[in-house]
Amino acid sequence: MAYETFAFVYDEVMDESLYQQWLDFSLRHLPQTTNQILELACGTGALAVEFAKNGFEVTGLDLSEEMLTLASDRAIQEEVSINWVAGDMLDLTDIGTYQAVTCFSDSLCYMQNATQVKQVFAGVYQLLKDSGTFIFDVHSTYQIDEVFPEYSFHDQTEDFAFLWDSYSGEVEHSIEHFLTFFVKKAGTQFERFDELHKERTYPLDKYQKMLTEIGFKVEVFADFTDESPNKTSKRWFFVCQK
Repeated sequence: MAYETFAFVYDEVMDESLYQQWLDFSLRHLPQTTNQILELACGTGALAVEFAKNGFEVTGLDLSEEMLTLASDRAIQEEVSINWVAGDMLDLTDIGTYQAVTCFSDSLCYMQNATQVKQVFAGVYQLLKDSGTFIFDVHSTYQIDEVFPEYSFHDQTEDFAFLWDSYSGEVEHSIEHFLTFFVKKAGTQFERFDELHKERTYPLDKYQKMLTEIGFKVEVFADFTDESPNKTSKRWFFVCQK
């Protein structure tokens, strides 16, 4: 399962400033009457907790039980109440209805194909209340095709070492991230774990077409700003109204 090991060092390697940027973008684009949010692929709960601190009633859904365990611990430490759900974005039935849904950190890029992406869009549309808002981000084709290939990031502390190397994937606009962890067990012993994460994106107009076919009205922005995307935008943000 993706993130099985990554969950335990995820917060160490994530750029914490991104959570504030996702929060700020959401607060700018959610209707002021919104007080209820479902966060898809909530991970270790950093953003869900920030939503809760800002007065929202939050439900966080993630496929990884390891992530949700850390998310629950975080919420307890921060003294906020959040409903955590173990589930798959591809099946959003029987989890209630919501005024808003968010899905950040390019989580939709982990879907295997466009059919699955559209399936998520349809599931979100069905559980949104009338005039509800869906906000998500994905990697741009520029990011996947030009920035990520041959990307390499290595980090280490006294307790773990983390190696991240990226290579072009087998299909168009895809990337493969090879992750290697050395996690301290006891004394000077470290245990090695390897994971392969595959991401895929699509041209901007394909996302727009899928969303409008579902029934959404769509606005697109780039790189945490309120500006339209350009040829070198790395991350696309979609604000969709039911």
